[in-house]
Amino acid sequence: MRTVSRISVTPVKGFALLHPGEVELTERGVVENRRFFLVDAEDRRLRSSLTDWPCLVHGEYDPETEILGMRFPDGREVEGSALDLGEEIVGEFSGGMVVPSRVVRGPWEEGLSTLAGHSVRVARTPEPGDLWAHPATVVSEASIARLSGEAGRDVDGRRFRMLLTLAGCEPHEEDDWQGQRIRVGDAVLSVDGPVDRCAATTRHPDTGERDLDTLRLIKKYRGQAADGSICFGMLASVTRPGRVRVGDAVEPL
Repeated sequence: MRTVSRISVTPVKGFALLHPGEVELTERGVVENRRFFLVDAEDRRLRSSLTDWPCLVHGEYDPETEILGMRFPDGREVEGSALDLGEEIVGEFSGGMVVPSRVVRGPWEEGLSTLAGHSVRVARTPEPGDLWAHPATVVSEASIARLSGEAGRDVDGRRFRMLLTLAGCEPHEEDDWQGQRIRVGDAVLSVDGPVDRCAATTRHPDTGERDLDTLRLIKKYRGQAADGSICFGMLASVTRPGRVRVGDAVEPL
């Protein structure tokens, strides 16, 4: 039986992952997921593939109260209003996507800047889900186990930062669902296509250290697409919003 074995979200892109027992999956994804991102003093987005420290910071965001909180590696905690908006900036994301956004002023700037060694600010997109064209991602435990076999060691699936991890599948069974719908808990997803992986997956999810050449390993046994992409896991759209819980059944339709 295929089931949801883990849910992974984070309020700030690149921060440590949270693993709630359930989430509300809307047409734009999980509202609390990647609502914010980090920029430097010149308003350039800090890319996860090039930046190792954000995964050391834990974030919490309550969309009802609009409070954003952070816990730094030294244990210090801060929180502030996620609606204390500053100047407008332009966020540039994968695939050439450009998202007009606003800086969020708050007590976190000092801690973030100290970790980075340069000025860092938090930015907010206009609407939930603005950071991606596909609001959900799925990967199976079996696919991660297949990669672990290639690596000769256990591969922590968190390094892929997928919204939903599934148990009870065959290795890369999720690839076969492209163009189909799957029921996940109360929601229905349309599986759109593979996730083109980047160098961020080479970093340990707890330390940010580059410790595994995931791209080489995936390319070795899965090959490379004609456009040069190295794929692992699948992108999905939400065709019917609903509640998704750890342990919920997953059924191809």
